[in-house]
Amino acid sequence: MYLGVNVDHVATIRQARGTPYPDPVDAARLAAEAGAAGITVHLREDRRHIQDRDVWAMRREQPLPLNLEMGNTEEMVAVALAVKPDEVCLVPEKRAELTTEGGLDVAGNYAALEASCVRFREAGIAVSLFVDPDPVQIEASIRLGVPMVELHTGAFCECEGAERRACVEALHAAAVQAHAAGIQVNAGHGLTVENLPDLFPVPYLHTLNIGHSLVARAVLIGMKAAVAEMLAAMKGYTGGITR
Repeated sequence: MYLGVNVDHVATIRQARGTPYPDPVDAARLAAEAGAAGITVHLREDRRHIQDRDVWAMRREQPLPLNLEMGNTEEMVAVALAVKPDEVCLVPEKRAELTTEGGLDVAGNYAALEASCVRFREAGIAVSLFVDPDPVQIEASIRLGVPMVELHTGAFCECEGAERRACVEALHAAAVQAHAAGIQVNAGHGLTVENLPDLFPVPYLHTLNIGHSLVARAVLIGMKAAVAEMLAAMKGYTGGITR
């Protein structure tokens, strides 16, 4: 299992004062030195944290594969086609939300997503869809022919006890469904060192994309130490198979 580090909230700190620091590219380089496998940035419509210049700098100036999270809009598709990240992850986006609140409605927006997926495929950019662990949405993703999905773990992170066990069961079923169709299974949203072990029964997890908790920890102990701490927690994963 690999770690993708989302550095959006390094930019959040910078934008709070309009200073040139801290630079999310510097954070990406430190994450790479600590063993991260990829870097994620979300270029939002309102540019609340990551800016266009950051995306270009990430492509040029840090060594890891770049995953660009984005809404499925013509503006963002044009940015991605120009920058050519290693992959894009299409996510739902609302201006008023504090963070992404749920997965894409792939089934309900199939035609629009298909058009973008075709353009990315022709440009050699891998596409991931950020989806809830819902069999209808996984099936629609399979029909689109995307190589990856990212399972939304927000509900899992926000509950405990029996409710969390039910979320794990849903994530488990979604991972099995996607994997059986040859789709790489990633996951992310709200994951922390503390709740990560409860996710371990979910099989076939390839990459976890983690941002807020990791950057928050980095404020206290540094980016390299925070990445190392998360990687150490991930070592307990056995692919969903109980030891």
